[in-house]
Amino acid sequence: MKILLIEDQLELLDSIREFLASEGIACECCDNCFDAQDKLLVNNYDCIVLDIMLPDGSGLELIDFVKKTQENSNILIISAKNSLKDKLDGLELGADDYLTKPFHLAELHARLKALYRRNQLGGNDQLVFRDIQVHTEKMEVRVRQRPLDLTKKEFDLLLFFLTNKDRVLSRQAIVNHLWGDFTDDLANFDFVYQHIKNLRKKICQAGGVDYIETVYGIGYKFNTAKE
Repeated sequence: MKILLIEDQLELLDSIREFLASEGIACECCDNCFDAQDKLLVNNYDCIVLDIMLPDGSGLELIDFVKKTQENSNILIISAKNSLKDKLDGLELGADDYLTKPFHLAELHARLKALYRRNQLGGNDQLVFRDIQVHTEKMEVRVRQRPLDLTKKEFDLLLFFLTNKDRVLSRQAIVNHLWGDFTDDLANFDFVYQHIKNLRKKICQAGGVDYIETVYGIGYKFNTAKE
């Protein structure tokens, strides 16, 4: 799961980012509407965690922008304002859930997982495509009932392909999804090829079909037409 956290309380922002990172969730952050719009224009996120009160505007005003730029993203509002009107306004504008401050980080995590299951996995913890079975909670993958020994990045990469079947994914999109804000520190994206090579090899060694194909000059695609 990859999320964008928009929160201007820096101590809370750091706490959420560190907690979610410990749970294996890629979390990009910003503390104002302007920077949020920049990120939303160039990156895709599974969920947007959005504070209502921001220094340069209302988080509610960002909801329409999210809907226009993020085709499959959920929106979870977090705010210290606990009035029924704020909740109704946010949900009416298109938010999917609302969490009032203060909250336990474990509850935020649970809400995010529930939204992800509902939106990306059809409400399940398991994602199945033909001979490939992925259990997201246990981080287990089986091909023809044989367990695969995948690294964390290989697991995330496979899940990214499975939730974007038949879509061409550029190397830039793959790097942004798996490494988030840390992409600026990377000299090049050559390592993407190695991660994909290792993933394909492990699937084939387990007797599975190699659905991942190279789209030369662009990136990769999980091709469901392969048999």
